[in-house]
Amino acid sequence: MREYSSGPLAMFGCLLKNRDLVYAMAKRDAVGRYRGSILGLAWSFFNPLLTLVVYTFVFSVVFKARWAADADESRIDFAVILFAGIIVYGIFAECVNRAPTIITTNTNYVKKVIFPLEVLPWIALFSALFHAFVSLCVLLTVQLALKGYIPPTVVLFPLVMAPLLLGVMGVSWALAALGVYLRDIGHVTGLLVTVMLYMSAVFFPISALPVRFQFWLTLNPLAMVIEQSRQVLIFGQIPDGRIWLTLMLIGYVVAWGGFACFQKTRRGFADVL
Repeated sequence: MREYSSGPLAMFGCLLKNRDLVYAMAKRDAVGRYRGSILGLAWSFFNPLLTLVVYTFVFSVVFKARWAADADESRIDFAVILFAGIIVYGIFAECVNRAPTIITTNTNYVKKVIFPLEVLPWIALFSALFHAFVSLCVLLTVQLALKGYIPPTVVLFPLVMAPLLLGVMGVSWALAALGVYLRDIGHVTGLLVTVMLYMSAVFFPISALPVRFQFWLTLNPLAMVIEQSRQVLIFGQIPDGRIWLTLMLIGYVVAWGGFACFQKTRRGFADVL
């Protein structure tokens, strides 16, 4: 029986070894979403732009929401801050929602011994990153057009996102494996992803909560990554290094654990499917 490596570096090794395959399939996945439409890939730009407009109207005009008690804060300021959180959350939501069925919807690959099933979550992640990148371009363009500048700390955004990407990969590998044996897991993750939308400081800053609740929200890694993302994208602040290192450690442990779970259970995929 073939042994599959589950070491702490093997999860990156499979990406490097199959980088051409991952690139080709991620590109096909991202572009295929708009295949057959009149505007095609242009929808990837119009969708986040329309989302930003809707959030600006609903939260700033209808609900008259404010991010901070700042009289100088404009309606678009709130929408931009909110949209930054949506971009980060969107990567998490898309990958986690797809993970439970990523093997069951690709059964033809399971039968092929030479196909590296462990790269499927990587493909989903890079597809999500493409759409997040387009949304980020919309965000920065609006910020530049209305404020006249983009904070130089924007270059730190990939670094801030690293812990989340590791954690998302770990969760995706684990859910992909569980989804083969337990088909109900997809319904559970859909509910949990919705809960995370409201428990990850997407619509409000952590500081807006009563002090007794702030500590519990800081235990949510997604909320902390969203807070740090806003610091570098919007406010021009350097994120706390200790918090980032803690998040990196958590992300790496989750990634390794999820990858090991996937590699240990994949031997039975073909029997179940």
